[in-house]
Amino acid sequence: MDLATLTLFLPACFALNMAPGPNNLLSVSNSTRYGYRTSCVAGIGRLLAFAGMIALASAGLAVVLQTSELLFYGIKILGAAYLFYLAVQLWRANPQAESAVASAPIGIMALARQEFFVAAGNPKAILIFTAFLPQFVDPTQAVTPQFAVLGALFLCLEWIAISAYAYMGLHMRRWFAEPRGKRIFNRCCAGLLSAAASVLLMARRA
Repeated sequence: MDLATLTLFLPACFALNMAPGPNNLLSVSNSTRYGYRTSCVAGIGRLLAFAGMIALASAGLAVVLQTSELLFYGIKILGAAYLFYLAVQLWRANPQAESAVASAPIGIMALARQEFFVAAGNPKAILIFTAFLPQFVDPTQAVTPQFAVLGALFLCLEWIAISAYAYMGLHMRRWFAEPRGKRIFNRCCAGLLSAAASVLLMARRA
């Protein structure tokens, strides 16, 4: 893999990482509710889901998603349902109770599972890896090592995106310090997650 390929890949990949989406929105929400560090650590769940998707794409197993309409729509419906569930939880959240929870130990594993399921519940993600990463692979060289390098770079840039969105949420936490402000923010996030779920439901196979 040459420098010219990386020069093209890195900015395109980072733009994809930084694009607003359900997981990045979740990082903002978690940071606002539980703190910057907690949100960043929870993002490991997302990285694990993406790592699995990259491995599937590298192995060529993404073809199953592309050819099986039932599997694609099944995953899509489950993913959208989970986003709607998170939206309802945010909409009904009690800001005063959240203030009490924020001072207590937070279930990092629970938040990481949220990140994992939101990422894994979007079948379009693995199709992105199938369509995007191979564009930067040189077929005249060994494919697996190239996919490993590109996948590792993608995950590193995704970690930067997690940190950036969590930092954004940290500042929003200061803006929405009052319970009324927290309620407004939670409901805005709930609306955006519901919109993301609706977009996911309308997604079609390539």
